Parts: sequence; structure tokens; C-alpha cells
Amino acid sequence: MKVCIPAEINTKELRVAATPKTVLRLKKQGFDVFVEKDAGLRSNFSNADFKESGASILDSAKEIYKTADIILKVLAPSEAEIEMMHKGQVMLSYLWPAQHPDLLEKLSKKGVNAIAMDAIPRISRAQKMDVLSSMANIAGYRSVIESANYFGRFLNGQITAAGKVDPAKVLVIGAGVAGLAAIGTANSLGAIVRAFDTRMEVEEQIQSMGAQFLKVEIEEDGATDSGYSKVMSKEFIEAEMALFKEQAKEIDIIITTAQIPGRKAPTLILKEHVAVMKPGSVIVDLAASTGGNCELTQDDKVITTDNGVIIVGKLSQLPAQASQLYGNNLCHLLDDMGKAENFKIDMEDDIVSRAMVTYDGAINWPAKPLPVSPQKKNVEVEEVDDSPTPEDIAKKKAKSTLFSLIGIGIFLLLLGKVAPSDFMQHFTVFVLSIFIGWQVIWNVSHALHTPLMAVTNAISGIIVIGGLLQVQTHMSNPMTIIAFVAILVASINIVGGFFVTHRMLKMFKK
Repeated sequence: MKVCIPAEINTKELRVAATPKTVLRLKKQGFDVFVEKDAGLRSNFSNADFKESGASILDSAKEIYKTADIILKVLAPSEAEIEMMHKGQVMLSYLWPAQHPDLLEKLSKKGVNAIAMDAIPRISRAQKMDVLSSMANIAGYRSVIESANYFGRFLNGQITAAGKVDPAKVLVIGAGVAGLAAIGTANSLGAIVRAFDTRMEVEEQIQSMGAQFLKVEIEEDGATDSGYSKVMSKEFIEAEMALFKEQAKEIDIIITTAQIPGRKAPTLILKEHVAVMKPGSVIVDLAASTGGNCELTQDDKVITTDNGVIIVGKLSQLPAQASQLYGNNLCHLLDDMGKAENFKIDMEDDIVSRAMVTYDGAINWPAKPLPVSPQKKNVEVEEVDDSPTPEDIAKKKAKSTLFSLIGIGIFLLLLGKVAPSDFMQHFTVFVLSIFIGWQVIWNVSHALHTPLMAVTNAISGIIVIGGLLQVQTHMSNPMTIIAFVAILVASINIVGGFFVTHRMLKMFKK
């Protein structure tokens, strides 16, 4: 099968749907790969790079679309590109089907089997194909780096001979993939990070990344089965706006990431919020392309308000990195569809059936919803603790010890009736020593095992010396045999003790 990668027509789009590394992967999957001439230049990938990876270079888009069995793109195709396609081709790209029903109509009439990469369902198995998460991760990282550039001051606090510098305060609104990436980056740069999200389930994730989770007093959860946030009640939104206004007075950088699929981005930062922000503060609006979370955001522009607040509606794409991650997502999906040898469009598959928006001349949208984040039911279950209490354990241990002593006493009494008195004296000391030693070692804390080994090694050393004093020249003598066995066992104990101690110490070395 032939996989073809055309150049993106939109000159503002810097990404390409394959990189030299993903071309190598496509070749391993059994595909023949064709790349349009200069398709990767805006991502810093030359034609020579693609050739070296095993791709063939075609001179025009017309040749690409004529040759292709599978087309890999970034942006949705234009009318001119659709005209060059033919029936039965498979195309993987961003399509935004909810916003572009006319595009689906044109693709279905052409007989193209189109997969919307932005419609991949958010389930565990599909994480490796989730282009929205891949790109959101980059956007979250870039939002902090570029906001720091516009902010023009340190993000971390410092105390130097020249004076004290207070850390910047960063508020991240929305704790999806982009939000969490922004939190992690801002925290690593030393800023004081706060975060807000309508979904209560993300509180632990936010706190685990070192940020403070902000809440409103109203008990309402914005989580949905799709994994995205829902529209909140009027009362919740009013409380939310009041919280943001209070925070805006002291926050230096606000990063907004809130979007609802298929709808205009919710307006979260109003003019009145911007008005109370300090001059030099920065707002980075990652939802600028879908209307913006800030009322004053202008898509693809960076503006400065009358009171000196910088609002960023444009971020650089990191094209090489973004192309690599996007290309990996495409390769994962082709892996799932059987690679070149067993390539198959399985409309029973949860991922393919929901992302394949046009199939065999028919429109397959909207897709059947697939719950991925079921809500926990608040069912109170009375738990019965059957585990023994410390008192029960102590009683059981004391009873066991008592029976052991009684058993030893009976055994020594019976043995004393037939054994010489000298033997009984030594044997009694021997048995009691074993019993007491066993009790001490068995009940010692695990944290004391290493010092305990040092004590037992010292005791073993005394045994070795005693054994050496008892060794005689005649090996047939019972005393010599017993002494030899004692030396052997004690030596094993010493060597083993040092070996185990050495291994335990290595665990604490980097």
C-alpha cells in the first residue's frame, strides 16, 4: 500500500504529517511512502532527509493524490485537494466534523474514507493516537515559556546581594492535558501556581504537580462521560467569575485552556477581570482559535490593553516537535488498523467507527457516544473490619510462647531421667539459648536488621575462635567434627551477613 504525505497549502501551518523518523516507521509497517517536494521545509525537514529515510519525493500535489492509497495530512483538505482525490482513498487529518458538515458532504460524495484525528475517542487504548493531547501538551508548555517572555521578569523567587525577587504567580484555568503541562512547566520554573477546573476529579492531579487547587463554594461537578467539561449552572458561573476577579488582582500570568468540542470556547476572563490586573501582567489564551476564553482575545494576535495587560492569542507551534508527535499518532492508528499487510477498516472497532466520519460514500457523524469517565456513585457501604487488633495479636503471641516453654520443660524433664547430670546442665543452657535467640531475632524490627547482623557477626566470630580452640589433629574425634561444623556454619553466617549488608547499602547509592 502507498502512503502519501502532501504539503500543507495553508502557509501559516508549519507542521507536516510525517517526519524522517516516522517515515522509517511507516516503511517497517510495510508501506511505500511518498512525500510531496518541499513538504517538510517549514518544519526544518529537507527533501534529502526524507529520501535518506526511504521515502520517494513527488513533484506535485496532483501526483501525490493520484498515487495515494492512504493520505496523511495535518489540516482539513481544501476544495481543490478534494477534487484531486478518488474513490476508496483513506485520509487521516484534522477535520473538526461538528463545525464543518459541508466538508463531510464533499468527502462522502467523492467516496473518500476520511478519519478525523480530532475525533479519536478519549479511551485508554486510544491515548497513543490522541492528537489533541499531543498538541495540547506542546501548547501548555509553550504557553508558560512565551508568557515568561512577555512578562519580562523572573518566574522564580530569588534572594541575592542586589535584593529580593518575589516569585511570579500563575493561574491556570482548565486542567486538561494543556493545563497540566502548563502547571508542570510553571512549577518547574519556580512560579507559585494556582489552578481551577470545574471537574472535581482533577484536584489530586493538580495538587500532585505542586499547584494549589481553587474551588468555588457551590457543590457542582463539571465532569462528563466524554472526558470534557460541561456547561455549568448560572449560579456556579457567577461564583466562578467572582473567584477569577479576586485572583486577577494579584496574579501575574493567567493561562486559559477551556474548550468544549463543537462549540465556542466559554468566556471566562471578562473585561472587568482584565481591568483589575496589574500593568505588565500576561494572559495566554489557548482557546483563541475557537473564540477565546478572554473577552478581549484576538485570534492569531498579541495585543496590549489600555491598562498594560498583554493578551496572547498566538503561540509558536514548535513545528519539528509537533510534527514528530503527530506523525507518531498517525503511525499508532495505522498499526491498529493492521499495517500494510492486513490493513482493514473495521467499523466494529470503538476507535475507527467513531473517527471514520465518512465511509463508503456515507456520512458517519455524529458518532455514537462512548462513555470514558463514569461518575462514581455515592453509595455508603458499612465496612466491617475483621483484622485482629494489636491486643489480640499480643495475647496470641503470649499464649504461643507459654505453650513452647511448657513443651521444652516436659522435654527436658523426660531427658533428665536418662541423661547424665553434667550433660543436662549444658544441654539446658543450649536449648534455652536457642529459644531466647529465636524470640529476639523473630520479633526485631526490619529497620534493625543491619545492626542485628553486625551483632550476630560478632557472635559468629566468637564461635569461630572457640571452634578453632577445640579442633584436634584427629578428624575421627567427635569434638573435632563438631568444632569443624561450628566453624563452617559461623563462617557462612559472617560472609552472608557482610554480603547482605553490602547489597542493602548499595540500595542507597545513586
